[in-house]
Parts: sequence; C-alpha cells; structure tokens
Amino acid sequence: MRFEKAATSEGEGAATRQTKARGSKRRFPIRRMMWRIVFIAAALPIVVALIYRFVPPVSTLMIGRWIAMAGVDRQWVPLEAISTELVRAVIAAEDARFCSHGGVDWVALNDVLDDAGDEGPARGASTITMQTVKNVFLWPGRSYIRKGLEIPLSLMADVVWGKPRTMEIYLNVAEWGEGIFGAEAAAQRAFGKTAKQLSRREAALLAAALPNPLRRDARRPSRYMAVYAGRIGARMPSATISCTGA
Repeated sequence: MRFEKAATSEGEGAATRQTKARGSKRRFPIRRMMWRIVFIAAALPIVVALIYRFVPPVSTLMIGRWIAMAGVDRQWVPLEAISTELVRAVIAAEDARFCSHGGVDWVALNDVLDDAGDEGPARGASTITMQTVKNVFLWPGRSYIRKGLEIPLSLMADVVWGKPRTMEIYLNVAEWGEGIFGAEAAAQRAFGKTAKQLSRREAALLAAALPNPLRRDARRPSRYMAVYAGRIGARMPSATISCTGA
C-alpha cells in the first residue's frame, strides 16, 4: 500500500514537473519573441540611417503622396549645390545652436518644459535634426509619442549622419508646398532659379515658409511672412554654419 502511495506521489510529482516545464516552454518563447521585436525595432532605424548616409532619403510625406498617387517634385542635390544663404537662413530661423548641440537642444527643451502650463508647452523646441528624423522616420502632426521618439532618433542621427549630412538631408526632404520637397524644387518653383543661386532675401523667404509650407508661399509672401523673413535675414550674418561644411 505504501509502495502504491509512493508510486502515485512520484507520478503526480513527475506530471507536475512536466506541466511546469511545458508552461515554462510556452512563456520563454514569448519572452524571446518580445525581445526580438524590441531589438528589431531599435536596430531598424540605425540600419536605415546607415543606408541614408549614402543613399538619398525620402520622407514619410513623400511616401504618403506616392501611395495616394499624388505628384512629388523633389530633385536631390548635394549640399554644395545649395546656397550657403539658405543654410544660414534655416539655422537662423529654426535652430540657432545647430552646430553646438548633439541633435537635441537640451537648453531649449528645458526652457519649454519650464514655461509649459497645464495644457502643455505653448512652443516647440525642435532642432533641425529632430525635424529631419521626423520627416524621414516618423509622421506629421503633434503628439507626445512622436516627440518622445524624436529625441533618441535625433541623438542617433547626429552620430550616424553628422552635421553636414543632416543639413543636406533636411534641405532635400523639407516640404515647401503642395508636393514640393527640397530646396532645389522650391527655389525653381518660387524664383525660377537653382538652389545655388538663391539670394539672402530669397533664402530668408524660403526659411520663413517652413513652419507652414502649405499656407506660406515665398513667391507671394503675406505681410507677416515678409516681416518674419526680414527678421531672419537680420540674424543670418551671425548664424554659425561652419559645422555644415557649407
């Protein structure tokens, strides 16, 4: 009788161990799969950024227009084929500390957070690098999720691309009107000349259009836009562009 009880107990113990082992096998593959997904999600932007270091990137807005069968006017040109006046203008207008930060302007970001009220920040702190990764990797519109993704992507892009390549990509993927992307297409549409031939005033007008390219037209600037371009032009001589190689 004791032998039967012992045998039964051992059998139940073996069955319990087998059940636990099967449960453990089910759990661990799920964990491994989750870690693989996390690894792929983290590695994919780095791989794409490395490719885009040598290959002309496209923006998510451009991809969206292609999917919708809408036109896209973008003519990729190297940074040396873009007027240094435009480089100065976008730095003066968008990111005065472009050459001194590592992709994220922590000073501006802290100032925005300090000034934020109950309804969130009243102004942004996006650097040119952050706007570039948003255009290339993320989606338009405001959200805390997107902003949270911009920060690590910008830190990565600053290392992988460096300042000259970041500026080159930004000026070739920025939207300057309905279906108009990049400085070359924008310059030809607005002024009938190449991006290399832009004057200081023309560059300032294009920079002034960037915050709202679908409603601001460098060809026919509103009074507000003309005044804003004037302020950008006044700041351009002091804009630091040495890090871009322009």
